[in-house]
Amino acid sequence: MGFDTGTTTFMILSTSLVMLMTPGLAFFYGGLAGKRNILGIMMQTFVSLGITTILWIAFGYSLCFSGGEGGIIGNFDWAFLHGIPFNKPYSGANGEYPEFIFIAYQMMFAVITPTLITGAFVNRVSFKAYLIFLVAWQILVYYPFVHMVWGGGLLEEWGVRDFAGGIVVHATAGFAALASVIYVGKRTDTKSPPNSIPLMAIGTGLLWFGWYGFNAGSELKVDDITTIAFLNTDVAASFAGITWLIVEWFREGKPKFVGLLTGFVAGLATITPAAGFVPLWAAVIIGIAAGLLCYIAVQFKNKWGWDDALDVWGVHGMGGVFGTILLGVFASSTINGQSGLLEGNYYFFIKEVVAVIGAAAYAFIFTYVMLVLINRITRVKVTDSEESMGLDASLHGEKAYDEGAM
Repeated sequence: MGFDTGTTTFMILSTSLVMLMTPGLAFFYGGLAGKRNILGIMMQTFVSLGITTILWIAFGYSLCFSGGEGGIIGNFDWAFLHGIPFNKPYSGANGEYPEFIFIAYQMMFAVITPTLITGAFVNRVSFKAYLIFLVAWQILVYYPFVHMVWGGGLLEEWGVRDFAGGIVVHATAGFAALASVIYVGKRTDTKSPPNSIPLMAIGTGLLWFGWYGFNAGSELKVDDITTIAFLNTDVAASFAGITWLIVEWFREGKPKFVGLLTGFVAGLATITPAAGFVPLWAAVIIGIAAGLLCYIAVQFKNKWGWDDALDVWGVHGMGGVFGTILLGVFASSTINGQSGLLEGNYYFFIKEVVAVIGAAAYAFIFTYVMLVLINRITRVKVTDSEESMGLDASLHGEKAYDEGAM
């Protein structure tokens, strides 16, 4: 086959970068977790690399991208990748690279999306229940939205746009996180400090680095949209982080490193749906809005007493919502052919708002019901003694650090 070497290499690299985001998230969450729950939260993240791959190859890719035109979910025509030769060109990129690369690229999105949720219920959910949740949530929540938005389904046919996952990834995961927090309740120790802020910083760096593949790679080829998505990603993250730093510094009197890092991630999440649709100046506004609005969302969460331990809802959930709405405002026909509210396209703006609110509500409701049903199979929340001991020791029989003699 006469595949384009440059585009093929770019998509392999982008796939690798998105894969790197999952270990990056494990380091980010692992650094923020208390010292008795480092391995527990990292385990929940890393295990998705294996289980999600099995699901994706077995039927996930097929349900997301085969059949079901204009519908909610696809079919099983491509189960176990049946009928997809290894050298079949991917039609979505004019046959420039094999479809196997697209399969792998989308698989890495599937791997990281449910793991975003885990930061909300750190040290409160049993590993057995989490494994059931990991499988069920992908099938009932993630796969339908991938199909509806990216796989030729209902929302894509209606005209909804989501460049790299504001609706599909961040809004669904963020509001699933909120539902899980409300279901499992508060931790017994809500004052547990981060065990390693430097580890969180390493995770932030890996996430930011991987996000270039996440956003720029979502153009699925190499062109001018790829480059604007790449630069928009960096600009929005930078402005968001500095905005968060300034706001927190003003309110609390000291510049916080954790706040700066959290602001960076908020900017990355918020620009995700808009990265390939808006001009650079809009990325600046989106970044500032992300730093301010996600910070406010976290304060709102604190006021209401929701024990979202690592601020998944405020950063990812609300970041995905804000980013999708701002896409509806700032989308420019000069960038990617899609006009937004500023160019007089009221209908597109309304579609984006309706789609992201619907996705958030769906993810919240289905996640809560799912946890209720899983609890009938196996206990979802760990016992007080297990929580007090820490999940690393009580569930996994391991310790993150050797505190004995060298």
